[in-house]
Amino acid sequence: MDHSASSAPTPSTSQSGTPDRAVAVQAIPWEAQVAKGYAGDVSPQLAYQWWQAGHALVIDIRTDAEREWVGFVPGALALPWKQWPSMAINPAFDEVLQAALPSGTKALMLCRSGVRSIAAARRASELGIEAYNILEGFEGDCDTRGHRGALGGWRHCGLPWKQN
Repeated sequence: MDHSASSAPTPSTSQSGTPDRAVAVQAIPWEAQVAKGYAGDVSPQLAYQWWQAGHALVIDIRTDAEREWVGFVPGALALPWKQWPSMAINPAFDEVLQAALPSGTKALMLCRSGVRSIAAARRASELGIEAYNILEGFEGDCDTRGHRGALGGWRHCGLPWKQN
């Protein structure tokens, strides 16, 4: 199943055809937020914008099982931070990341909810990479029933993803 976005998210437009910046700023953080130990936190929309412009690469750090069962981002680098089922740190993470990321390209770390990706962004920063955490992750936060997918996240924002 393909869930491709028809186009990159953009700020809303007024009836005159000009961007309505007040609405856009409230709806989508268009700048990275400062973070400790890594370059910063970005909204899924900003991450997508940077990726599509060729300034960054999305690194999907979820486990192979998560990508297979829940869905994945086409074109993202699949590089688990932790390995299923032990959830031990992937010993090949550093080497694969450094080999896959062109010089000067930002790394955009994506996990399930935006938590593990912070650890991965910190590790990438230690390696000298400009690394960001994608806020809300792929699935977002749990709702009142304990389910993910309805409160934020890459999927909820309507960004491209597929499911096997």
